[in-house]
Amino acid sequence: MILPNMNYTNLKDSYLFFRIAQKVKAYQEQHPGVHLYRMGIGDVSLPLCDAVIKALHEAVDDQSDAARFHGYMPECGAPSLRETIAAYYQGRGVNVTSEEVFVSSGASDELGDILDLFDRSGSSLVIEPAYPAYVDANVMAGRKIIHLASGRENGFLPEPDDASVADLLYICSPNNPTGAVFDREKLQRWVDFANRHGSIILFDAAYEAFISDPALPRSIFEIPGAKTCAIEICSLSKTAGFTGTRLGYTVIPRDLKRNGVSLNDMWVRNRTTKTNGVSYIIQKGAAAVFTAEGQKQIHDNLNIYKKNAAVLMEALDRVNIWYCGGKNSPYIWMRCPEGTDSWSFFDRLLNEIQVIGTPGEGFGACGEGYFRFSTFGNPEDTKEAARRLEKLLRGE
Repeated sequence: MILPNMNYTNLKDSYLFFRIAQKVKAYQEQHPGVHLYRMGIGDVSLPLCDAVIKALHEAVDDQSDAARFHGYMPECGAPSLRETIAAYYQGRGVNVTSEEVFVSSGASDELGDILDLFDRSGSSLVIEPAYPAYVDANVMAGRKIIHLASGRENGFLPEPDDASVADLLYICSPNNPTGAVFDREKLQRWVDFANRHGSIILFDAAYEAFISDPALPRSIFEIPGAKTCAIEICSLSKTAGFTGTRLGYTVIPRDLKRNGVSLNDMWVRNRTTKTNGVSYIIQKGAAAVFTAEGQKQIHDNLNIYKKNAAVLMEALDRVNIWYCGGKNSPYIWMRCPEGTDSWSFFDRLLNEIQVIGTPGEGFGACGEGYFRFSTFGNPEDTKEAARRLEKLLRGE
């Protein structure tokens, strides 16, 4: 008899966002027609920029013409797009070659698939609060998980600890859910730690485009020594609104080797075995993101989300609520008022002011007592949500 993967039985019964959706559904059934202010799940609200739309239309037209038609794409990505992404890094002073860039269907997919490269008997360190998929993907694989707690005392940016050594180290900066960003000095400590112990950092850079402070690193490969210990996974979902279009990219340096084996070569073999590549149409649209026109347009959209963050931060400042994130991140991580637990605060916001956020407890035990707001919403909704939140927290 074929047995199922029994590691699935070790997963939590309810995925965070599914539980939120069920609560919202129940509220809507009881209050039909009531407008909800959604600042929970980090989906974007602005459409794809004009440069991308134009490229997508051109790509569709290409597929209608035998002379321009494209079938299967190279599994690791169109060479031109890989070169374009490498040039994007090089323009920021990061030496990445096109052979080190792999085009994917999105960071979430890649964060799960990349585990194929590593023996399941190994261990993974997850800094918490954490994006739940980090933990769940490792539970499914049966890998040992080490939970490294962070908190307000270290700005949710913990330093490595020789008592918590693992084979894989998950680092997300800007962080989801806390919005905290590692500076160069702190990130250097993690790189040195990984090289010292032979660990590999899985660096989630999905939100790098939100960093406006030039002193903060947007790529792990800005840090000396990272090419021998890190893999970077990035996405156009939040950078360019590709949440429904799906494209990301992963950088695996040629210098990254373990036991004499190149992880770059391993990933080439993995992709050529397990995928048929990302569609021509989507890759053509993605290439437009990196043009001068595309960069201007996506940053116009990013500035709208940054203004949303400023509106929320100003409201929290006025009522003296502690938070981090927001300035170089699309997430704001606030302390729940008066010792309220995070799910109770969720229920209160939903029922009293119709605002939806994300309970911190869903990101790990040390997220209890905190709450995450996404700044990807409609600007007018964000202003009204901030007004309602401030009024509620004032006790009015």
